[in-house]
This record gives sequence, structure tokens and C-alpha cells, in this order.
Amino acid sequence: MTMTQDLAAAVSLFHSLADHSRLSILRRLSAGEARVRDLTDELGLAQSTVSEHVGCLRECGLVVARSEGRQNFYSVSTPEVIDVLEAAERLLAATGFKVDLCKTYGSDAR
Repeated sequence: MTMTQDLAAAVSLFHSLADHSRLSILRRLSAGEARVRDLTDELGLAQSTVSEHVGCLRECGLVVARSEGRQNFYSVSTPEVIDVLEAAERLLAATGFKVDLCKTYGSDAR
């Protein structure tokens, strides 16, 4: 894999994390598996929103499903997913959350 391909894959990874709903779902799943219904109730998101984002996260390989009867229980696919989330939290703290003030990517830019 070339450096350009590596960067493209990294951009895709960070893009998959750059959505409030998907990030909320991943953070919740880092605490343990859950059904779409559980995520809907706990995160206050619409069922269709949760289903769409869980599908995206599964397609990206960040989430896996375990079937039990007619229900699917979702969890993070690998401990590295949790490592990335925790590293991001440490980076935000280390930089004083300055990225949130960024004119291009911060809260006010959205």
C-alpha cells in the first residue's frame, strides 16, 4: 500500500467518526453491546437514524453484530476502536480542546 493509499484510508476512517450520531453510538458501544432499541432509548435518537448509522459503522468494520433469536446485539469490532476514541479524548485534553474553536472545523463552523 502506498503512502497516498494509507492516507486515503485514514481519511475514510476519520470521516466515519466525524458524525455526532456515529460517535455517540461508538462511545456507547465501547461500554458494552446493545440493540438498536437500546441505542435509540439511551441516546435519544430516532430508530431510523440509529439503524442507518449502525449499518454504516458495520460496513466500515468498526461494529459487529451478534444475533440472538430475532434480535441483533451490536458491539465494537475490535479493542482498537476504543483505543482510538480514548486517544482522541486525551488529544483533546492535551490541546485544551482548541480544535473546537477552529474557524474551519469548530463548533461555530457547523
